[in-house]
Amino acid sequence: MSQSVLKDTLYDDFMNLPEHHTGEIIHNVLYSQPRPAPKHAYTYSVLGYTVGGPFHGGIGGPGGWWILDEPELHIEGHILVPDLAGWKRERMPELPETAWFECVPDWICEILSPSTARKDRMVKMPVYATLGVKYLWLIDPIIKTLEVYQLENQRWSLMASLSEEDKVSAVPFDAIEFCLDSLWA
Repeated sequence: MSQSVLKDTLYDDFMNLPEHHTGEIIHNVLYSQPRPAPKHAYTYSVLGYTVGGPFHGGIGGPGGWWILDEPELHIEGHILVPDLAGWKRERMPELPETAWFECVPDWICEILSPSTARKDRMVKMPVYATLGVKYLWLIDPIIKTLEVYQLENQRWSLMASLSEEDKVSAVPFDAIEFCLDSLWA
């Protein structure tokens, strides 16, 4: 089977996933998982408005970002769906007309769950580094932690490891501070 037929078939499989599933294509492998559990969804919803208010909307913060839940990224043959992603508006002045994004985000946040943590760490983190995402946050709502990474020389450097009720003021959103326990349902 030719590479283009494989990609077309894979994309068809991606487009035909059940309604209650999300999918990603990474290194020509289709990954599918059910929609997030309530605690997972709660965490990214709260983080979305905690960071989005000041940075997306400019409410009590500097503005200048697009912060979006579950954007579909079509970049370098991958289809990735991070839980949250952010783009500096100076790099992406307008949202695309397509249902997906081809511009690499400046920041990505993955909310870890037992069913996705391995993929998020072992498969997606290296891809995000290769693509040039500058900042990555990994949040685990079960053990109540936040890991903050910054890309340096195409490698992730751990900038902060926070837990439970720690105060968060972390790159690239260090212009604000919030309490990490606001993310736990």
